[in-house]
Amino acid sequence: QVQLVESGGGLVQAGGSLRLSCTASGSIFSANAIVWYRQPPGNQRDVVAVLRSGGNTSYANAVKGRFTISRDNARNAVYLQMNNLKPDDTAVYYCNKPYPFWPWGQGTQVTVSS
Repeated sequence: QVQLVESGGGLVQAGGSLRLSCTASGSIFSANAIVWYRQPPGNQRDVVAVLRSGGNTSYANAVKGRFTISRDNARNAVYLQMNNLKPDDTAVYYCNKPYPFWPWGQGTQVTVSS
């Protein structure tokens, strides 16, 4: 079973950048899509970015033009480049596939200070 590990989060000032990484014990690309989700404090987990097996991507309106999802087949990894970060981007970020989900990883905390 795929085990997911997210990394790359941290504390950054507004306007800064971070790159999140998602790796897995099994082939992360066995799914037809990989999704970055985020869960702000006290809120539900929402979709941030989607990378489909054909290479198509889509983004939540709140992050369009600032976030980029990409993949590295050789490293079995998916990335989320986050630029021009805003305090509203503060959340725990997770990667997974669309429902039905693999077991969730621990996520990586992103905190953006104003």
